[in-house]
Amino acid sequence: MNTSRAAKLRAANAALVVEGDLDAVGEFFTPDYVVHVTGRDMHNGHDGVRGFLVMLRKAFEELQVEVEVLVEAKDRVAWQRTVSGTHRGNFMGFPATGRKMVWRDMLTSRFDDGLIAEEWAISDLAERLLYARKS
Repeated sequence: MNTSRAAKLRAANAALVVEGDLDAVGEFFTPDYVVHVTGRDMHNGHDGVRGFLVMLRKAFEELQVEVEVLVEAKDRVAWQRTVSGTHRGNFMGFPATGRKMVWRDMLTSRFDDGLIAEEWAISDLAERLLYARKS
């Protein structure tokens, strides 16, 4: 396995999600980055990554991420992350619960010249937020 891609994914999660270093987006993603989520293709590049991170960090405090690289082939890496944080603000229509949340994201990342160019992502965060709101 090419540890440089795994190291890049771990470093991206630490810098961007945990530390909130939005200036580092260009160190990890191509300018024309695309993410495919729930039947939508989002072509927002660096601005899209920054926008999502701002929204996530406003809604969740004390974010922590654990990255597990599952498999690597050619220019792609399949991996999962476990994210935790305290839900202190609105997130995509879900009001703050004040609860500690733990969720998993499954991703496949395609690299181009050492940067993440495209990702396919699935998350169980919405399910966790629904459950927390009902209980």
